[in-house]
Amino acid sequence: MSATSPRRPLRSARPPARATPSAFVQTIVAAYQRQGRDPQPALLHAQIAPQEWENGQGFITALQMERLSSYAMRELDDEALGWLSRPMRWGSYGFLARACISSPTYRVALLRWCRHHGLLTQDLVLQVQVQRASASVLVHEQHVADDLQVRRMGLLTLLRNIHGFSCWLLDSHIPLLAVDLPFAPAPYAAQIEAMFPGPVRYGAQTAALHFDASYLAMPVRRDELALNQMLERALLVVVKPYRRDRLMQQRVRQLLRQSDGAAGHTAESLARALHVSVRSLHRFLQEDGTSLQAIKDEVRSERACQLLLRTGYPVKKIAGMVGFDNAKSFTRAFVRWTGMPPQLYRQQRVAALQRQGEPTKEEIRP
Repeated sequence: MSATSPRRPLRSARPPARATPSAFVQTIVAAYQRQGRDPQPALLHAQIAPQEWENGQGFITALQMERLSSYAMRELDDEALGWLSRPMRWGSYGFLARACISSPTYRVALLRWCRHHGLLTQDLVLQVQVQRASASVLVHEQHVADDLQVRRMGLLTLLRNIHGFSCWLLDSHIPLLAVDLPFAPAPYAAQIEAMFPGPVRYGAQTAALHFDASYLAMPVRRDELALNQMLERALLVVVKPYRRDRLMQQRVRQLLRQSDGAAGHTAESLARALHVSVRSLHRFLQEDGTSLQAIKDEVRSERACQLLLRTGYPVKKIAGMVGFDNAKSFTRAFVRWTGMPPQLYRQQRVAALQRQGEPTKEEIRP
């Protein structure tokens, strides 16, 4: 064809979302003024114009907030930016992070964070509390700032700091069951609620984060090298929400194990049980480097091996118990999983158990 189709107009780049209250800028400017210092270099570094913050009604971007906070913390030598009765010196955040990085689990890391935080300031006591399936980090204020705006920003930043670093430490998004704040809703309440992936409750006695206690058992996935890289722009962990949820894979595996080898669950039934869409379920697993079929195969393989070793059931019956229509298709899958057919696996493993003096299948009840 000689005629050329019209070109689509180029889309202009979407401007960054402005979701950080400019009231926070006013709080940082006030911290400069209390020290008798000029905030203008910090505002210029963050590219924040006077009209963006002077009336306290507008909003700035997360990147502007990151740049302003980082510059001010260094220049004022106070990572609390005037919130606490004494400055929290530059490097305090790194001190807390290094205290946690060698922890085997998130529970240990969180306890270390709270304990070491007490070495930095007496104004706050951080407490980890577990009640049944829910875990909480409570912030007990021993000293309450006179300025409500300073207190708001201090508590919100601390809670975002704890949650953001926790997600980074586990390389996993941690949904929040609730966030408790000990003050009334601010004019920028909608922006506060956007900071936390969970419902925000105002007027609480104590500031707190509440989340599923299952995360406490998750292993710490970061090392010293990753920590050094993160600390170069540590505030990104605070201002940028984490997306990836590694607990999803564990929950899928648990549900499949409860259904005797993955035979009783489909993607639709799993998604309903996990309160997500089927599309979100597949996306979560893909982001974690796996798939629903791979997890099903793993769970079926585990269950089949247990039944071969711990029962005298024929292969055909075991095939049906782990979700296969016939023994032939089960055998093909089992060879793919283990490298040998079911009967040979049973013979070799039972013989090995007998040599080690462990119970054989005749001595174990299914």
